[in-house]
Formats: sequence, C-alpha cells, structure tokens
Amino acid sequence: MPIDHPTPGPLARSAMAYVLAGGRGSRLHELCDNRAKPAVYFGGKSRIIDFTLSNALNSGIRRIAVATQYKAHSLIRHMQRGWNFFRPERNESFDILPASQRIAGASWYAGTADAVYQNLDIIESYNPEFIVLLAGDHVYKMDYEPMLQQHVEQKADITIATIEVPLKQAVHFGVVHVDENDVVVDFVEKPPKPPHMPGDPTQALASMGIYVFNTKFLIDQVRRDAQDPHSTHDFGKDIVPYLVKYGKAVAHPFSRSCVRSREEAAVYWRDVGTIGAYWEANIDLTAVVPQLDLFDHNWPIWTYAEITPPAKFVHDEQGRRGTAISSLVAGGCIVSGASIRRSLVGTGARVHSYAFIENSVILPAVDVGRGARLRNVVIDKGTQIPPKLVVGEDPELDADRFRRTEDGICLITQHMIDRL
Repeated sequence: MPIDHPTPGPLARSAMAYVLAGGRGSRLHELCDNRAKPAVYFGGKSRIIDFTLSNALNSGIRRIAVATQYKAHSLIRHMQRGWNFFRPERNESFDILPASQRIAGASWYAGTADAVYQNLDIIESYNPEFIVLLAGDHVYKMDYEPMLQQHVEQKADITIATIEVPLKQAVHFGVVHVDENDVVVDFVEKPPKPPHMPGDPTQALASMGIYVFNTKFLIDQVRRDAQDPHSTHDFGKDIVPYLVKYGKAVAHPFSRSCVRSREEAAVYWRDVGTIGAYWEANIDLTAVVPQLDLFDHNWPIWTYAEITPPAKFVHDEQGRRGTAISSLVAGGCIVSGASIRRSLVGTGARVHSYAFIENSVILPAVDVGRGARLRNVVIDKGTQIPPKLVVGEDPELDADRFRRTEDGICLITQHMIDRL
C-alpha cells in the first residue's frame, strides 16, 4: 500500500526554494550541445529539473526561483510552459533568473554562491524565513520539510543533505564527517582519496548539494564571500567549508526525507551526469517495481504536458507486430510493426516496421527507420535513424561512428547520422 505523505508543513510555507540550474553537463557530451543539463529529457516525457521543482512543490514550498546560465533557452521555455501556474495572489512566485549583469561589473555567474549574490534583491523582496538551496540536475524524490525541521531544532547555520555512497564514487562529491549529533566536523570537496565512514571502509557520507539556511544568515554569508578576492564564489568549495570551520553545520541524512511509495524501498538519488549513468537511471524505470516510482499519485512529478494523442501500436503479422515489453512509451508515439524491449520511447517518436529496439533510451521526436536494430543506445531528440542501421552488435564500428562509453552505451545524434 502507498505510504501517506505528510501534508505541507508550516516551515515549508515560510521557505523559498532557490534552484541552481546553470549546469553545463559536459560529461553528457552532445546531449548538452543545445541545452543545459537540467533541461535534458528523462523518463520519456519529463526533464531532469522537474524532479527538483516537483519536490519543492510537493513539500509545500510556494516560492521558487531558478538561476539559469548555460544554453538556457530550452530550459526557460520548458519552465514557462510547464511551471506557469503559480499565483501571486496566493503568495506564490516562480522566478527565472538568467545571468543578466544585474549588478554593476557582473557578467556570468562566477559560481553557485555568486548566482545567489547577484539576485539578493529578489530574495529580499519576498523576505522568506528560510532558503532551501537546490541543484537542478539530480533525479530523486525528497520531502524538504523534515530537513527544515531539523535545521530549526538543531539551531544550525547550515543544514546539508547527505547520502551514503560507495567510496569509489565519493571522488565526485563533497564528503562530510559528522559526530554523534549529526554536526559536521569536517568537509572535503571532491577529494582524490575520500575518507570513509566510521566503521564502514566501503562507504563515504556525501553532500547532495542541498542546503538549508536562515535567509538573513545566507545573505550575510554570500555578501562576505563576494568581498573575498581569494574565493571562487562556490558553495561547495568556499561557503560550506567556511561554515564547517567557523559556524554550526549539521548533516541531514537523506533516508529521513526520501519519498518512497513502499516502506521497504531503498533510498533513490542519482546524479545522471554521464552517458552511462543517464542511460542506467532511465532503464531503471522499466523494472516491474522500479526504485523510483513515477506512478505515485501522492508525490507526482510535474512537467510540461504536451497535448498528444495516445501511443499507437499497429500491424499484427508474423514478424511485423507492433509491441513494447517492459518499456515506457510516451504519448504521440507510433510503433508500426516494430518490437521494443526494456526501453523508453519519448513523446512523438516513430518506430517503423521490422525495427528492433532493446535496452535503449529514445528521446522525443526520433524516427527509427524500417529494419533498424538498436541495442544499448541513447538517441537525441529529433534524430532520424536510417533504415537497417545496426548499433550495439559491433563495438569497433559503433565507436567509429558514434560516442561509445566503456560500458558499451552509444549516444547517437543527428550530426553523427549526417556524417555516415
């Protein structure tokens, strides 16, 4: 039975969610040639940023600001279309904050702290009691209210959401050490040799890049940081280590606020920052009971809902039967005499007769030609796959034509197809 999620708490209604969504997504390579990482499609119809924004909305936060920077057009367009239902007369707000030289002498956001500093006047105009600072490029479901409650109860200067990660992966995160009261006693940003958790040499306690501040305290800190000529103006590199050393930093275990539709489900949080991780997190959704439940009506993932007809499966002949097994197929798709297994097919895709797709992530508006055989691929939006193209059977040929990871996942874009 689904777990009843708590009703929005009073602290969430006194908070503003400030989302940092300027990520370049360089490790996603060509997927981010024309879009920021938070704007990359995920799960067939959503964008990565929808998870962070939905968490804020479902937690009861009604003031949200999103700082954008790198190739932000598709991200801004998505938010304007899908997140335009906030009403000022209900004390709600949704602000999109591109880097726009709003401070004399400023240009691009120099770092995550600068992305807050350049918009302090907007934050102050709403005067929220708390700021929940969030990254816009992770996939997870989290209720921010318990974290806000811990922040108040422990009288913290900063509360840091943390998650246990394998030691080998910890090189990509800020790693924290805590005492028996969850007070952070040490913080190291992306250490080459991460310290392990006490009593467990295989795990490290990593920062999720989610922070809670009292607003007035945060304003003081980013102003102090802005005046420091030696700072890189980044939360992970500058502000968090400073507050661990000179203030009171508290760790919030993600297990206390992770939203799960089953009591026994494991905590789920993914940094889908590489082609392999992005492919794997999408394919995870095809499981009979996935760890990330997109069908939980108590904690919906909001997005821009395009008006499309239902998915359509046609032809019923031997060898030419439109089928999809263990797959997610979005609206507007036509599977015409093709076979799809353990894959995601984005909105408006076309898969033509005798094609075979397996273990693949197909973004919206892709057209797969007759007789194509595709395994272990990620296909960018709008790509036209030629008839009888075969990918996933000859590693050397795949690597010559497409971007292939060490794990054998191929990223295919229209530009790569045009070079064939």
